[in-house]
Amino acid sequence: MSTAFADPSILVVEPSAMQAKVVCKAFRELGMEKLRTVETAKAALDCMRDVRPEVVVSALYLPDMTGLNLVLAMREETDLAGIPFILVSSETRPQALDPVRQAGICGILPKPFSNAQLRRVLDTTLDFLAIEHATSFDFRAEELKVLLVDDSGSARRFMRRMLENLGIRNFIEAANGRAAVDLLASTMVDLVVTDYNMPEMDGQALVQHIRQNSWQQDVPILMVTSESDSSRLAAVQAAGVSGICDKPFEASVVSDLLGRLLADRD
Repeated sequence: MSTAFADPSILVVEPSAMQAKVVCKAFRELGMEKLRTVETAKAALDCMRDVRPEVVVSALYLPDMTGLNLVLAMREETDLAGIPFILVSSETRPQALDPVRQAGICGILPKPFSNAQLRRVLDTTLDFLAIEHATSFDFRAEELKVLLVDDSGSARRFMRRMLENLGIRNFIEAANGRAAVDLLASTMVDLVVTDYNMPEMDGQALVQHIRQNSWQQDVPILMVTSESDSSRLAAVQAAGVSGICDKPFEASVVSDLLGRLLADRD
């Protein structure tokens, strides 16, 4: 856990007064004392614009909009776009949770959650907040050129912020695999970070194209995805992806993967 953000300011968005107390109590048990609570998404946005929190923790279902709508609204405002977002929900359906993952969040906590689950999500979030993340990289991160591929602009911004925290500064972006193919035809990159589910050309087809048809066939490819179908993931691995991590991803996991993928490219 980053010591720089040992006690971040946290905004809890929860319409149930009882549930808000439960959430705040859990944070206090881990030493978090800078807590504010609101009941609606509008109140949350107003509160954030007034005093910017370091972390937002929200329920999925709110009186005026969903947690997904809230995080998307945050990502559209420059001053709020970089605030880490944690979802607390008893929802388990992929069709409800996957869009939230795609929006760029730091973690999902179940209802109810344990202290261990909360600590894990907090560790991920505080890593995200850290300006610098300790790595064992054998290369100069600031010299890398990274291609980010995701049809969600919010997800690309989240990935970019996470990678910037690891010292990477040079990015180009594509909204789907087809656009990525066009960019790779004329632009040399050191790393491709891609989603799986995208229109036009999905992540698996992109990996196959790079490995079979691109002049950059040996470029490392990291897939960041909420896909859970084991057969689909196995097909992606067979296509030649260099590494796969879950969405939302953890800074420590990405750091370790990048260190392994890029250590020999210095």
